[in-house]
Amino acid sequence: MNFNERIENLFEEYQKQRNSLTEMQRKMSELSATATSPRREVSVTVGQNGVLTDVKFPTSAHKRLTPADLTELIMTTYAEAKESVMDQAAAVLAPMMPDGLDAHSLVRGTAGADAFMPAEPRMATSVREILGMGRPAS
Repeated sequence: MNFNERIENLFEEYQKQRNSLTEMQRKMSELSATATSPRREVSVTVGQNGVLTDVKFPTSAHKRLTPADLTELIMTTYAEAKESVMDQAAAVLAPMMPDGLDAHSLVRGTAGADAFMPAEPRMATSVREILGMGRPAS
């Protein structure tokens, strides 16, 4: 493969990745999850990144709770909805992640520094070959 073909291939790959990123951003912006407490006292909806978007009281069951119990129930239900939307986000991100990077850790902010700045830069084999950092496959 000559230099021009390699550059064209790299540009095509870049366009594919860019299109995938655009689609991923669209999917991420549409993420939403709702959790309802076991006895239907409260229903909590969160959007992307677990941002609270709605709280509803589908029945009058919440009126029997003390303020402290209602607060705890809302927070527990919110945590369930947030966990669900984080799982959705990880599922959207996972196909775009390089090998060895856990999308769940990334979404939750628990990925280590190597996830963002690995000791050895990630690059396509063709780029490594052009830079003289690797041998072409035989």
